[in-house]
Amino acid sequence: MKIMVIQGPNLNMLGVREQHIYGPMKLEQIHAQMKDFATQNGVEIEFFQSNLEGEIVDKIQECYGDVDSIIINAAAYTHTSIAIRDAISAVAIPTIEVHISNLHRREEFRQTNMIAPVCASSVVGFGAFGYHLAMMGSLQIMSEIRAVQEARQAAASAE
Repeated sequence: MKIMVIQGPNLNMLGVREQHIYGPMKLEQIHAQMKDFATQNGVEIEFFQSNLEGEIVDKIQECYGDVDSIIINAAAYTHTSIAIRDAISAVAIPTIEVHISNLHRREEFRQTNMIAPVCASSVVGFGAFGYHLAMMGSLQIMSEIRAVQEARQAAASAE
């Protein structure tokens, strides 16, 4: 099983920018914790961060046929990017959206979420721990998909 973690604009500045909103952890620390959890669960994990919308779209498309689940924090693109939404929809890979802060308690312009409708789930407002919750969710979704595939194979073999 393989999970791709895609980080959007300004997340490379975690631990520096607006610590009162995003906390003191740096992106590298979050990724290290995720890697430890993935290793413990026998899951391959990859990380990608970009401040550029097109690069994020390209990375989502590259996941097709290679990745079992995507965890994405599209950051500011959450509120504006139809292109990222369309890419998630096109690849049809179970995707969990993560936001460190609680978007529902933030500015009005952050209330628009372009990507949530095409994601399997969203984790918001848990700080860096939200990434751990998203990984647990990804593992559960992948387990359920595998169980359905095995049941179909067993039913087909029985025929």
